[in-house]
Amino acid sequence: MSRVTLRTKLVVGIVALLTAVSIGIGVISVVALETFLVGRLDGQLKAATGRSEDAFGPGQGPPGAVQGDQGAPGTPGADDVVVLPGQREGTLAGLVDPAGTVSAAVLGERGTVVQLSPEQSARLVTSNLGELPSTVDLGPGFGHYRVVIRPTSFAGDLIIGLPLKEVDETVLRLALLVLGVGVVGVVIAAAAGAAIVRLALRPLDRVADAASRVAEIPLDRGDVDLAVRVGEIDANPSTEVGKVGAAVNRMLDHVASALSARQASENKVRSFVADASHELRTPLAAIRGYSELTRRSGHDLPNDIVHAMARVESETVRMTALVEDLLLLARLDEGNPLAHDSVDLSVIVRDSIADATVAGPGHEWALVESSAPILVTGDATRLHQVVANLLGNARQHTPPGTTVTVTSRVDGTDALVRVSDSGPGIDAELLPRIFERFVRADVSRARQIGNAGPPGAAGPSASTGLGLSIVAGVIEAHGGTVGVRSAPGETVFWFRMPLAGPRQGAPPHSAAQA
Repeated sequence: MSRVTLRTKLVVGIVALLTAVSIGIGVISVVALETFLVGRLDGQLKAATGRSEDAFGPGQGPPGAVQGDQGAPGTPGADDVVVLPGQREGTLAGLVDPAGTVSAAVLGERGTVVQLSPEQSARLVTSNLGELPSTVDLGPGFGHYRVVIRPTSFAGDLIIGLPLKEVDETVLRLALLVLGVGVVGVVIAAAAGAAIVRLALRPLDRVADAASRVAEIPLDRGDVDLAVRVGEIDANPSTEVGKVGAAVNRMLDHVASALSARQASENKVRSFVADASHELRTPLAAIRGYSELTRRSGHDLPNDIVHAMARVESETVRMTALVEDLLLLARLDEGNPLAHDSVDLSVIVRDSIADATVAGPGHEWALVESSAPILVTGDATRLHQVVANLLGNARQHTPPGTTVTVTSRVDGTDALVRVSDSGPGIDAELLPRIFERFVRADVSRARQIGNAGPPGAAGPSASTGLGLSIVAGVIEAHGGTVGVRSAPGETVFWFRMPLAGPRQGAPPHSAAQA
């Protein structure tokens, strides 16, 4: 998947297109100018050839007034050709005798004549010259020439040429100019394109900002006020970005309707659970009272009746605990406020582990705590229930002889409590759902229901599958977080919550048996 932004793609596309157009225009301009200048030079070459043919060409014969230094008297040489009136500086002339020997000269500055070396003259013969102009490279000092060859009646073939130096220099200057202008133009276009694209994509940025603000709203629970919408200016269906904005607004309308329906349904369920739990407490208390009264009445009752009454009383206690847990969770879901008192969390941990020691004498209990108080703001009763539920969970789901270690300390600006045990661990499939309601870790951790101590001992809610849900609900209501990690031989539950004031506590000292 490409990580390049749309803005970058558009700017790069604009710059690439402009660069291609600039290169095309530059190449066409340079080629056109070169073609024009070479054509004009060929016209000048034709004129120079005409002057030479008029003076020494066929039908004229060797002029008697001309004495060539390279031939017999009356036979012209290359020097005679280049110095003819009207010949421009740099004109090349050469004569090829019937034996193939070439003599050539170039008209230099101020009318001087420069003889070509035999190697340079030989290049004229080996270049397959014709009556149409062709380009020949004479090497250092002379460069490229446009050259033609014409037959004569007195000295073989006549070669006439004009230099391409001025044409090459003009074409090079134009090429450099086009390159410089093109580079500057591309840079300016890139900057201007980036600004224009940024301006054009501002509506899309505003749509993305609205979507980002919606993404930051927690939508999984509670009454959600989804008031974020894309502005009307960015939701005009007549534009491409407006179509996106209008679609986002329609989607948000549907999401808001769905959230409202979900919240209404949740409110009904919570109200029902709270009302049912509240109403069930009275009949359950009556059943428990009558069963206990019957069992303690002193009458001689059959053993099966006594056993049945004991079971009724036990199950009534268990059902009462379940109803109380459901009522607490319903109230937490409704957002009922908890107490906001200054609480020493270390005292709650010590009291809870003392209760767990009495309820689970078959386990080894250890405490690692800070030497100073750990002060938090919260509901002492509910925080005590949190710690008791964690200890009860460790007691009920691990075999006797398991070591349970409780650590309470200050971690930065938070209070941290950890409950670890050396039990068999929790199935990895259950870990993501361990704090959900009615989730039990019976698969991998041995349940000890029936050995949890007398009715009312710490942690009775653990057997209902709601104990850890209460832990998560109470801690989240206090602005804290909960977590768990588990492996065979080590399971750790922890929770952290903000401290009440300045940092308290000190590094934990060594473990002590509770």
